[in-house]
Amino acid sequence: MNTSRLQDRINTDLSQFKDQDNVDLIVIGSGAAGFSAALNAAIDGARVLLVERMAHVGGTTALSASTAWVPGTKRGLAVNSDDTPERVATFLNHAVGNRSDPKMRQAFIENGPKAIANLEDNSALQFQVRSLHPDYLSELDGAVLRGRAIEPQPFDGKLLGPNIGLVRNPIPEFTVLGGMMVDRDDIFHLLRLTETFKSFSYSLRIVLRHYLDKLIHPRSTRWVMGNAMIGRMLYSYIHYKGMLLTNTEVTELIQDESGIRGVVLAQDGKRITVNCTGGVVLASGGFNRHAARRADMLPGADERWCPAGPGHTGRAQDLALKAGGQLGTGGLSHAFWAPVSIRQRADGSTASFPHFVMDRGKPGMLTIDSQGQRYINESTSYHLFGLAMQAHHAKTPCIPSWLVCDAGALKRYGLGMIRPGGKGLAPFLADGYLKKGQTLQDLALQIEVPPEKLQATVERFNSMAQQGVDTDFDRGTTEYQRANGDATWPGPNPCLGALTEGPFYAIALYPGDIGASTGLVTNAHAQVLNAQSDVISGLYACGNDMHSIMGGVYPAPGITIGPAITFGYLAAKHALMRARASKLA
Repeated sequence: MNTSRLQDRINTDLSQFKDQDNVDLIVIGSGAAGFSAALNAAIDGARVLLVERMAHVGGTTALSASTAWVPGTKRGLAVNSDDTPERVATFLNHAVGNRSDPKMRQAFIENGPKAIANLEDNSALQFQVRSLHPDYLSELDGAVLRGRAIEPQPFDGKLLGPNIGLVRNPIPEFTVLGGMMVDRDDIFHLLRLTETFKSFSYSLRIVLRHYLDKLIHPRSTRWVMGNAMIGRMLYSYIHYKGMLLTNTEVTELIQDESGIRGVVLAQDGKRITVNCTGGVVLASGGFNRHAARRADMLPGADERWCPAGPGHTGRAQDLALKAGGQLGTGGLSHAFWAPVSIRQRADGSTASFPHFVMDRGKPGMLTIDSQGQRYINESTSYHLFGLAMQAHHAKTPCIPSWLVCDAGALKRYGLGMIRPGGKGLAPFLADGYLKKGQTLQDLALQIEVPPEKLQATVERFNSMAQQGVDTDFDRGTTEYQRANGDATWPGPNPCLGALTEGPFYAIALYPGDIGASTGLVTNAHAQVLNAQSDVISGLYACGNDMHSIMGGVYPAPGITIGPAITFGYLAAKHALMRARASKLA
């Protein structure tokens, strides 16, 4: 679709509705799943209401890299024409097995490309594909190294006009220069701006734009990753005359013998009922900040470690359970995980920084438990890393674990919230986020692990790094792991490098839940099912409100957002069929 700057601000106030107003579809939650359902319905000409309980739209999607794993898209096949639905099914059968319903996975495989095509053909949401973006379990039969993971193209936030402030800001620690968003391409050029003219000119262009934005706009307007996805979807949703409410709570699902027929909404003390002919789609982000469910399903995981969006309270799921819905079972884990480091911000809030790929698996870094010993392949996927932390902690305390590196590695790759370059360390040392020792023995005393154990661990690791073979944990042995190493590293293994250059540094790691895996049981149309596996008519769930088709396994990048977009599309498609049938009756 052609894009031009929006001139009017969308009305997000409840006063635009009268009690007992009617719409075709109500969507609860404005992340990738909610926007997919709402936007696909709006494209089809439906009267859609999108309800967000927070002040900003985007949920965790806006905070994320926003990679979407959707095999078989047009853009993906242009990068990897050899991929087939059968190969995808083989991969998921090996990775997930009986932890989820194969029919749900098949529905995703068949409809994912259709969902992406509908959005790319009819909205501002456009994707790009990297030439190398492997499945995480790249050692399994059916895995590929490229073509299944797609990313949103950068977006010019200025196109939103007066609506620019509606999108949730990115995690501050994922930005540079006071709010400039950066993706992999930007980081590549920024780290090499003094090495090549191409990187210098690229970096100069984006930095100058950022500072000009700060003079004119309330925030930087060159959006990448999650902000780009949500910005593009919001722009298109407004273009199609979709209705939006923010700061609005859904307090009740209206249910009768025909099923779910509306909701009760509350905003600033005002309450009204809005009816719908098609149904209600739950896409509120899952249970991660639901106190009781979190305590039951994620025991021992402090909520401060969770980097997910603040709106994932599970209240919408509570309404669905009251209406007869059921939570799924049989998954590997109730949540998806990543190692995170924690720091208090100047405003008193807590920053939870996910360690995805930028540091822990790079040369010159290793992870130890409370006894100063390695217990994990640091190059494994972040989900498996988080699970391994919890499993090891049951035997040997490792929460927190310590990510240890030497001065050379910190300078090359950074460390958590610390940027590459090795400068500006004083604030991080002062508040204890970063620990430093001139020698390994000094560092051991700082992090309270046995000095002789840490010394022995590093010596053994260094010996293996020189040979390029991790005989303890097989680090750097799969295509995925090696892709996230350092391709320019002169050693025999891009993931292994000795720790030799003092001073030595460490930061504490905790297992942080990055999203819910356990959710409401649905069928392939995203309809919520009751305990007897019967459809609750008019009630749908997608995203992390829906029980994951991956069964608590994280086999590839973007396996939450890809299905979220797909089942949002399927929910909208089915709900509008229901709405049309209702109007004809």
